Amino acid sequence: MSPDAKKLLEGSTAARSALYALLAEAFGYPRGELLDAIRSGTLVRRLREWIAQLDPPLTEPIDWPALEGAGDGALAAEYTRLFDAGTAASPCALYGGLHVGPQMTTMEEVLRFYQHFGLAPTGVSRDTPDHLSAELEFLHVLAYGEAELGARGEDTTSWRLGRRDFIARHPGRWVPLMRAKLAQQNPLPYYAGLVALLEQCLAADLAELEARHGSASRDPHRSIPA
Repeated sequence: MSPDAKKLLEGSTAARSALYALLAEAFGYPRGELLDAIRSGTLVRRLREWIAQLDPPLTEPIDWPALEGAGDGALAAEYTRLFDAGTAASPCALYGGLHVGPQMTTMEEVLRFYQHFGLAPTGVSRDTPDHLSAELEFLHVLAYGEAELGARGEDTTSWRLGRRDFIARHPGRWVPLMRAKLAQQNPLPYYAGLVALLEQCLAADLAELEARHGSASRDPHRSIPA
């Protein structure tokens, strides 16, 4: 790999890390700084910037007007209605195990990934490791670790394979199911657009990783690549 290609790859990996971190924040409850970022358009601008840096054509199918017209007062109530109304009773719960369960088994499988890469869940993610924000934060860490190793000239294959397999077995499996359920709930355009954006980003990342490293197993019981 040429020095220029290596530099470009490291830059895109760092951008992907930042994008996953931002998406993890975006799926939190809309209050405080997050709500301010949504209302001001800062969140959407940052999402657009990171996606454009990663893959400019990926910005084209995204419904940016829906994301930019989020409004304000209805967001918290809509978030609760769709994602957080008693967790299991929520039509579009943000927990992978409630879509591809059983949930306890799913949480154990997710934790295996976290522990394999030396991560100890803290706070909410300790009790709910299959929450979407926790899974996106993990993808952020994997991409960040890859960028750091790449900058030092070290092999990053295991981190890329880990990201590939985690997406394929976890959010890449259940986010499309959750989006289909969301479409039946007449959601605010903002949340419909945000979930669609996430699904497209996960699919694009997985496709790129599989093009470089072969197809991932969708079986969550398979071993994690060393």
